[in-house]
Amino acid sequence: MLLQVCPNGARTPDEHPALSADPSAVAADVAASVQVSEATAHVGVGSVHIHPKDQDGRDSLAFAHVDRWIRTFRGACPRVELGVTTGAWSASDPAERCALIGAWQELPDVASVNWHEDGAEDVADLLLSRGIGVEAGVWTREAAERWAASPLAGRCTRVLVEIQDIPGDQAPAEARAILDIIRAARPAASILLHGEERSAWPAFEIARGLRLDTRIGLEDTLVLPGGAAAVSNAQLVDLCGARLAE
Repeated sequence: MLLQVCPNGARTPDEHPALSADPSAVAADVAASVQVSEATAHVGVGSVHIHPKDQDGRDSLAFAHVDRWIRTFRGACPRVELGVTTGAWSASDPAERCALIGAWQELPDVASVNWHEDGAEDVADLLLSRGIGVEAGVWTREAAERWAASPLAGRCTRVLVEIQDIPGDQAPAEARAILDIIRAARPAASILLHGEERSAWPAFEIARGLRLDTRIGLEDTLVLPGGAAAVSNAQLVDLCGARLAE
């Protein structure tokens, strides 16, 4: 199983003490996560998904920001797959998004592309042409069907199935419906299942039960399973690694 850490997401630094516009601060937390997992018998971190920020802590696809974050994380976590977002909230126009991505000089290993967003296939095709793997972000059943019909589906590194912020007891049915669409279209597809906010911990347990890749980090949740505030990404990773190793 792959355990991915998602340390910041689109959150701003004022949402948690471990969040920052400084990539060095976030990378140090992630490096601690990797070190914790390597020092135990737990399932270790194999991938990192980051949201590069501008100086004000807002998501950015501009090459100056992306390159800075990539360089920082390469230095802090040299042996771990490094991925970034291409979320449309950073640049709503698909042509602008592609232009920004085309200017990147420090390239990540993978980049997530949300398949419900306009221009998703253009973004994915550009990434692939630059040698960057594509993580297909699938948030809904409709997005799963759209991905399944895409000529690029078979070229994606993995499918990121994200259960939205819904009550935990609704997460299993939603996960099952999306997974059924993906598996019917691409039985061999690599799937990473995770949730956000209220569905974060239920989705983690679903992934654990199905032995699917999964992820955890302050992007997806700021709290531990019992509701207490999480201190850091390293704390979340240590907890999840231990559970996955059971």
